[in-house]
Amino acid sequence: MKTILQIVLWLVCIVLGYMIFQSVNAPIKFNKVRQERFSAVIVKLKDIRDAQEAHKSVTGQYAKNFDNLIAFVDTAQYTITQQRDSSFMRYDKIYRIDLQVDTVVVDTLGFVKVRDSLFRNSDRYKNLASVPGAQGDEKFSMEAGTVDKGGFTAPVFVASVKKDVILYDQPQDLRIKENAHESIEEVDGDEIRVGSMDEVSTSGNWPSIYDRKK
Repeated sequence: MKTILQIVLWLVCIVLGYMIFQSVNAPIKFNKVRQERFSAVIVKLKDIRDAQEAHKSVTGQYAKNFDNLIAFVDTAQYTITQQRDSSFMRYDKIYRIDLQVDTVVVDTLGFVKVRDSLFRNSDRYKNLASVPGAQGDEKFSMEAGTVDKGGFTAPVFVASVKKDVILYDQPQDLRIKENAHESIEEVDGDEIRVGSMDEVSTSGNWPSIYDRKK
């Protein structure tokens, strides 16, 4: 009887020890997975932002879907210009003399493909919509439009993905805690996003640690 009791106590100790180990180790593993996957997603969101800013620079507005954005990157060009001051003489009918007129001349120097400017020799722009590290073929959500600020209409866009899509295989209790973050030191809320449909902003909701180059 004594031997059985000792075995049971040892088993209880082992189980309790494992549970304590898991309670300490699980958050550590979760944080490592989170940082790796969030980093990859944020790199992709920065690519989306760069492509959208190029689209706005050339067309005056943001692309409303990924098909249009990818096609734009694949085919569009930047116009390289140079401004220089100039002047010429023009006859003034009032004073009846030639007067000097100052002006700015814009010279077109050439053209540069958007894809070469943003992505150089990489074709990763063709997969802008795909969420890295997600299960299956998950896509980012994206929309674009305009917002009125003080009588001024400005183009806006937002691209985002839910954290649960990225952390699909992680413990539910840790995902719930992650989704509740409201701090400048963490990725705010239950999604990772860049841009806004309510504000004229192309910022992301991630902390500056994800902007540091390795």
